[in-house]
Amino acid sequence: MLLSVAATGMMLMAGQGEVVDSGAPMVPAAAVAPAPAETPQTVPADPLQPAPAQTPAPDSPYPPPVVLPTLSPIAEQPKEEVPVDPNAIVVTGDTGLRKRDPFAAINEQSFEAVQAVDKALIEPVAKAYNKGLPRPVRKGLRNFFSNLGEPVVFAAYMLQFKPGKAFETAGRFAINTTLGFVGLFDVAKRKPFNLPYRPNGLANTLGFYGVGPGPYMYLPLVGPTTLRDIIGDTVDKMILPFAVGKPFTQPTVVIPMAVLDQLGERAAFDERIQAIRSDDNPYGSYRDLYLNQRKAEIEALHGRYTPGVTPVYGPGLRVPGKDKPAADAPEAAAPVAAEPAPAPAAAPAPEPAPAPAPKPLMVQPLPADPH
Repeated sequence: MLLSVAATGMMLMAGQGEVVDSGAPMVPAAAVAPAPAETPQTVPADPLQPAPAQTPAPDSPYPPPVVLPTLSPIAEQPKEEVPVDPNAIVVTGDTGLRKRDPFAAINEQSFEAVQAVDKALIEPVAKAYNKGLPRPVRKGLRNFFSNLGEPVVFAAYMLQFKPGKAFETAGRFAINTTLGFVGLFDVAKRKPFNLPYRPNGLANTLGFYGVGPGPYMYLPLVGPTTLRDIIGDTVDKMILPFAVGKPFTQPTVVIPMAVLDQLGERAAFDERIQAIRSDDNPYGSYRDLYLNQRKAEIEALHGRYTPGVTPVYGPGLRVPGKDKPAADAPEAAAPVAAEPAPAPAAAPAPEPAPAPAPKPLMVQPLPADPH
């Protein structure tokens, strides 16, 4: 009887939601608290990556907030001060000048050495040449050496497809060689011939066809030149001996002629050389005069003229003396090359270009080129 009552009580208690454990006290189900859910660990996001987009709650009328990454400030590094050497040379010059004169350091040393020799030896001889020889004799020698270069001028004009100038040059050579007593007198430039002297050569021909001058050089026995000019002048000096032969192939004739030619050129430029030496930058002035002169001569072959440009050496150059320059060089202010190109009437006349710089005295196996 008692067993049945106990069993019935246990069944009633189970039906009411109570937990029964044999041997343990019974605890109401409502008193048992649910286990707390585990809180997920928050991983800090990469500050350089944008925050992931948040999906708005279904019942929220507002869009989720945009979270921007927070970047930590970078500390500014102090700038290191570099000491400045007061003796250092800072190059900020014209790149075009460095391209034209890449060997400036060597060229300037060569220029200074040549000028030292010129002051000690060549200048006194040139002054004695100007004072010792009468002016007509000096002018006659210049005409003679210029006349020897006319075959080279003829060949250059033919290569440039300027037959008119080529045949005028041939006529000059024939007239001065015969009527001018082997070129001592420039009869061809006077009436009725009116054939002026025009310097030309292979170097001008190369420039006429667009070959650049190349680097500028100042060589001890050559003077101011460029790669194009030294190649052209070397070939020019080979034409006369091959075309004429003796006596222009004999050193006993060629060397004295070359020295006399270069001495006359140095004497003609004595005043200009003195002016260059008094300049703040004599080397730069000497270089610029040569390059501008050569550029003007080649531009004249295309009909583009520079007023006041005269030949480097030849009948158009003034001979030092008492006479006026105009009586001595009527074509000195005229263009050096081919057909004239009329300038605009409204354009102001530019300043005359200064006389070109001469080359130093040198001994060569062939006569010097009139350039």
